[in-house]
Amino acid sequence: MSTGTITPVLGQSTVEPAVRVTRPRRDFTTWRSRVVRLTSVLVAVGAWQFLTANDIRLWVRFDTLPTVTEIVRAFRHQLGTETFYLDLGQSLIRILTGFGLAAVLGVLTGVALGRSRWFADTVGPITELARPIPAIAVVPVAILLFPEDEAGIVFITFFAAFFPVMVSTRHAVRALPTLWEDSVRTLGGSRWDVLLRVVLPGSLPGVFSGLSVGIGVAWICVVSAEMISGRLGVGYRTWQAYTIVDYPGVFVGIITIGVLGYGTSAAVELIGRRVTHWLPRVQEVAK
Repeated sequence: MSTGTITPVLGQSTVEPAVRVTRPRRDFTTWRSRVVRLTSVLVAVGAWQFLTANDIRLWVRFDTLPTVTEIVRAFRHQLGTETFYLDLGQSLIRILTGFGLAAVLGVLTGVALGRSRWFADTVGPITELARPIPAIAVVPVAILLFPEDEAGIVFITFFAAFFPVMVSTRHAVRALPTLWEDSVRTLGGSRWDVLLRVVLPGSLPGVFSGLSVGIGVAWICVVSAEMISGRLGVGYRTWQAYTIVDYPGVFVGIITIGVLGYGTSAAVELIGRRVTHWLPRVQEVAK
């Protein structure tokens, strides 16, 4: 009887106040972090406007760069044109196609390299030889392989994103504790049970780490490929603006690329958090 009466008292005195105190504190911390991030961006924009509007030369020639107001006017003009949205859609199609192929094949290859000795001996040396090659150096090969520029740009994007995903997945698979596999096999699990219940779930954090890196590298290479051999796309339009000395247009392209890269990277990280929701987070570990 004494135990039954003490337990509710402890639950009321320790758990419930902790919940009441923690939630407002966490909300305040979240809003404070957002305000600090927004303030840092506004300070950077204000500093850019001040340096360029006053033609200040320090170590960098800010007097040759467009002001924030000029860039905003150019951005508003671009938003009213059909070409801007065509370039936007073309770049997104290229990045999603190339990155999607790299994600699927990179995960499959990484799992195979981490699990199969034969596959690691036969395919592993080829991947290690090709991995240090910059994707931009493959542009001539892409031009020779594919008759259309579109397929070549997608191939370059795939080539750039494949290796971060593959390497991260391979390391994640090899780092799994052997005790997990032994436990499944002891309970009568097959090789497929080990793969589906241990390898794939256990390697998800490493997989999404590689995907997060891969999407950033893919944007770098798709923009570079568009500048070299593209006909549409944000990278092509940015380079075209530079050739006609439209410097505000150049920064419109740069900002657009940054926003697109940030949005796609945030989407990958959001999906990763949802898929690996069962993992302990930093806040939980701190408690």
